[in-house]
Amino acid sequence: MTQTPDTPASTPAQRALAAAVVEIERHVATGGWDGPVRVFALVRTQAALDAEPALASQLPAGVIAAAAADPDHLTSIEQEGLPASDDLEGLLGGMAWPEGVDGAALTVERIVLPPEAEEGLPEEPDAALAALLAHPQRQDVRLAVGVLRDGPSWCAVRQRAEDRDEAVGQGEDVVPGLVDALRATFA
Repeated sequence: MTQTPDTPASTPAQRALAAAVVEIERHVATGGWDGPVRVFALVRTQAALDAEPALASQLPAGVIAAAAADPDHLTSIEQEGLPASDDLEGLLGGMAWPEGVDGAALTVERIVLPPEAEEGLPEEPDAALAALLAHPQRQDVRLAVGVLRDGPSWCAVRQRAEDRDEAVGQGEDVVPGLVDALRATFA
């Protein structure tokens, strides 16, 4: 699962997206586990600075230098006050981005189990959840997924059991359902 977009076939936009997704995942990781879904708008930093020069006073010098060197450099803007929703699909289904937003990212925590863990689960939802939470092969993961309006995607996956920056798995389409759901917010 671990790959980087530093291949000859990758584009500058793909590399910028991968860097932004990894940065978002690391930022969220500093808050620990058991956090809420977090959603971020992604904007090309230099374009944002060109449109709003006062933004430069709010960004670190390293970000401004990176944006000057790379027109694809992305800045993430966390979306606060998300609308209430019963599930992630409902939340994303109600989102749409204005033209000035070049991409979107989200982080969400999930429980991953082998397929055989679903065999013999109780019918009652609360009892089934309790059984899944107590399963010995349960893996807690944090998924960070980002997409650009024009197509590229990148994912980062951190396991609670291997909670280190160097152990974060990465790839272009690791979580295809979330990639598709994020892309739909640009439709």
